[in-house]
Amino acid sequence: MPVYEYECSGCQKIFEVQQRMADKPISVCPTCGGSVRKLISMSSFQLKGGGWYTDGYSNGTSPCADSGGAPSCPGGGGGCCQCPAAT
Repeated sequence: MPVYEYECSGCQKIFEVQQRMADKPISVCPTCGGSVRKLISMSSFQLKGGGWYTDGYSNGTSPCADSGGAPSCPGGGGGCCQCPAAT
């Protein structure tokens, strides 16, 4: 369930609320009863380690070296080592 960040205009408190995406945003501060606004905050989602980009595109090696000279090209037509994308 996503965590949303709000700021109260009354007490200036910034707080987090766990809500479903379908829930309406809250409009009242639970501390002072003032009006609140939803903040856009940094996501806690991070991609770490290897992955499709790191393994297949940014390491500078040919896909043929990684696949042992695979006979089929992911782009279609011909062998992988003959594909213009492999160079």
